[in-house]
Amino acid sequence: MRLLQTDAAARLGEALRGFRRAALSAVSGPEPLAAADRGDYRALLAACGDDPLGVLTRLFTAGVPVPAALAADALAPFTLDEALECGLLTGAGTVAAGWGAQFEGDLLLLSDQLPNTTGGRSREHVLGVGGASRLLLDLTLRDPVASALDLGTGCGVQALALAGHAAAVTATDLSERAVAFAALNAVVNGAELELLQGDLLAPVAGRRFDLVVANPPFVIGTPGSGWTYRDAGREADGVAAELAAASTGLLNPGGTMQFLANWLHRKGEDWSERVAGWFPDEGLRVWAVEREALDPLDYVRTWQRDSGESHDAEQAAAWLDWFAANEVEAVGFGFVTARRTDGPTAVVCEEARHAVETPWRDRVADRFALRDSAIEPEALWTTRLRVADGTVLQQTAALGDEGWDVDRQWLQQGNGMRYAEEADPLVVQLLGACDGETELRLQVQLLADTYGAEPAMLYAQLYPVVRRLVERGFLVL
Repeated sequence: MRLLQTDAAARLGEALRGFRRAALSAVSGPEPLAAADRGDYRALLAACGDDPLGVLTRLFTAGVPVPAALAADALAPFTLDEALECGLLTGAGTVAAGWGAQFEGDLLLLSDQLPNTTGGRSREHVLGVGGASRLLLDLTLRDPVASALDLGTGCGVQALALAGHAAAVTATDLSERAVAFAALNAVVNGAELELLQGDLLAPVAGRRFDLVVANPPFVIGTPGSGWTYRDAGREADGVAAELAAASTGLLNPGGTMQFLANWLHRKGEDWSERVAGWFPDEGLRVWAVEREALDPLDYVRTWQRDSGESHDAEQAAAWLDWFAANEVEAVGFGFVTARRTDGPTAVVCEEARHAVETPWRDRVADRFALRDSAIEPEALWTTRLRVADGTVLQQTAALGDEGWDVDRQWLQQGNGMRYAEEADPLVVQLLGACDGETELRLQVQLLADTYGAEPAMLYAQLYPVVRRLVERGFLVL
């Protein structure tokens, strides 16, 4: 399936070459564009003239119909008849946008119109750029690689971003229409992609890559729905489990897989154990982060709004009944990064509901660098650790008979992951001496002398605590 033949796609790409966020910002200024991002188009429209940039902005950014003659001039050398035939425009004397067009950095992404409001449209609807895809863009490591794979490419946004730092990019999607939009967007943005149509991993069976990303159809248990962009046709959170299980077979040595996922919180089951159980026993280091968890009713309402099916009480009832029958108490949303390594698989799962310093890719890089430098006991005591910049000690105290009594104290990061970590008086005292100049062994010996304790006992007590603080970035070498 093609939305446009190659020569027509090239002419559309030529017509849209000047329609980019930077060009629009140069004309309108950043404030009107920022307001438009929030849905207020007044200032942006006031800045738009009848030149091609202004007409395209009115059509595709603000969604305002324009006279057909103006649209024809703005789209030349792509013809008005071609635009109407392929669905890019609709109407006659006055025309409106039939497809959506969004800016993402230097990219222009065409997709089906009105992203995230798919009610009444084809179940092969192709989304534009939404919150989930932006999270994956922010999360994806951008080191140069020889080969990259985008599973479930949709309109192609992840694949086109990968093309900026990968020598070769492959992208797959079950939806033939999605592959067609991705192919068109590759032409519009002057990128080369290998595009394959098929179910998830099937089109790349037997191949390996340096970097794999996926914003898969991860929505859980949607009875009778079948929206291709969000429902994988797997049981429960099976699409995420499938990706995790395939990770070692998809990755070159040292390669990385990053994907978004939903997972079940079932009664009596820790979600982290569920996620950890998806991965092979050998060959990976994994970091899974849960950003939010919704109870079943909120989850159903969210995805029914997404598809314009909020009125479908029978679907909602069937969906909620499925959750109840499977003892699902909540559905988590987050991301997983898995790196191919030697040795037993190690999985770290954690919740991070708080605001984190972005981009997320820096947090991922930090996390794996710290895990790579994990220090074994004998080596740890000879290190000269210091407290990381931006770390502060916070305390709460209650007024007692003899003044203020500290009842709680914790370490707080002012940057990076912005972790908070409870700290007992012994740890606080130890960290107070971590200036980067004194061996940790000597500091522990001094603490043993102060408290009249056996050094060996303190080593055993402090090792897991200090290692955790190193791995979480509170202490640095």
